[in-house]
Amino acid sequence: MNENINILVVEDDVDINNLLCKILSKQGYSVRAAFSGSEAKMCFGQYDFQLVLLDLMLPAISGEEIISQIRKIKTMPIIVISAKLGQETKIEVLKLGADDFISKPFDVNEVLARVEAQLRRYMVFSNATEKLNVLKHKDLTLNLETVEVKVKDQKITLTAREFAILELLMTFPNKVFTKANLFEHVWNEEFLGDDNTVNVHISNLRSKLAKAAPDTEYISTVWGIGFKMGE
Repeated sequence: MNENINILVVEDDVDINNLLCKILSKQGYSVRAAFSGSEAKMCFGQYDFQLVLLDLMLPAISGEEIISQIRKIKTMPIIVISAKLGQETKIEVLKLGADDFISKPFDVNEVLARVEAQLRRYMVFSNATEKLNVLKHKDLTLNLETVEVKVKDQKITLTAREFAILELLMTFPNKVFTKANLFEHVWNEEFLGDDNTVNVHISNLRSKLAKAAPDTEYISTVWGIGFKMGE
């Protein structure tokens, strides 16, 4: 649904800003207006956006500088709408990190079509990135980006060692890891035969997972060899 998509319109001309906000709102998008570069910068610190429509000739901070600042922290699409029509300008803003360029005066239907196209690409990219960052096993999820572990949507608090052990096991769910394997991967030290260190961390990890799902075995012991994710 479009209401879950937040768009920032950065344009110092009040009439143009109001027009863009109006046509986007009619399509169901959640829209916020900024009338200067400094106001846009403030918005990025307070809200999460999925797309930006950006003029270049802005008071306080230029559109080019805004693009550079956004690209340091965000991957969302940036569509420039500007009366600066030179080919060099278009090339410059695309190199800075803008995704598209619309010349003024613009056609509102073209703006909507460009917005939809950029959002489609962004959503596909975001979903692919999320899949790469999230490991799943049964109803257990491990998010590598947020460093969160959840069982049935219940957050589980793990130590850094426990998280690293679980990440390794979930990355290779069919592989059996010996205690030496786990120790050398997680502690980055040579295993000297001290089983207790690994055993304690595996035991604590199992206990925390069992509290959330007592009837599910997430980590199996392969007797005489080591550990793997449960079948």
